Amino acid sequence: MKKVVLITGASRGIGKAAAIEFAKKGYNVVINYVSNDDAAKKLKKYLTENYDTDVMTCKCDVSDEVKVKEMVKQAIDYFGKIDVLVNNAGIAIDTTFDDKTVENFRKILDVNLIGPFIVSREVGKYMLEQKSGVIVNVSSTNGLDTYYEYSLDYDTTKAGLINLTHNLSEYFAPYIRVNAVAPGWANTEMNKELDSDYVKEECEKIYLRRFAEPEEVAKAIYFLASDDASYINNEVLRVDGGCNHQ
Repeated sequence: MKKVVLITGASRGIGKAAAIEFAKKGYNVVINYVSNDDAAKKLKKYLTENYDTDVMTCKCDVSDEVKVKEMVKQAIDYFGKIDVLVNNAGIAIDTTFDDKTVENFRKILDVNLIGPFIVSREVGKYMLEQKSGVIVNVSSTNGLDTYYEYSLDYDTTKAGLINLTHNLSEYFAPYIRVNAVAPGWANTEMNKELDSDYVKEECEKIYLRRFAEPEEVAKAIYFLASDDASYINNEVLRVDGGCNHQ
């Protein structure tokens, strides 16, 4: 029986690349997204036309507990199981410190940290019943040691996601492996509006002198979910091209 992966925030960027990577490897895919119906439909069409996969789309805000429960139930009812969960959904609202609002901070917290908690809890129940499963959280080097005052709220949630990873790996042991990837800069829609001079300056700090492609991060996510990583647990894998953080 084919394995099943649920990927949050899968209509674009790293989530989309991960959906393609898992489909390539023979997984059935649950595409979660929050608003872009067209992008989700196009991705589903692409996956089903190019790979031997069954694809389900679920429109759901991961911070909405009721909707998440419905999404997970729908996925289980359709596929019968979920083998891998990729908590990828995330947002950033970069502003100066003085312009940051409590409302926006809470919004980022809801999506980037409370969302993964809710989805992991709901999917984890089924994984514990089947006594197997893998969770991969998409954090960031911003949650480790790459700090930007304009994104301190984002950075805080990504640090919290790493802590959540460690706690979940202990709670779900020994049946569910829980790891995280921590990408550095990547060529995603979130970063497409960056000033070209700033991008050049940041690339100079990266040993490989470029941003990651989403596909490169997706391969790291897939590796952690695969049997090749069967004894890797409670770890955070940097995917930043090597970086001088000074």
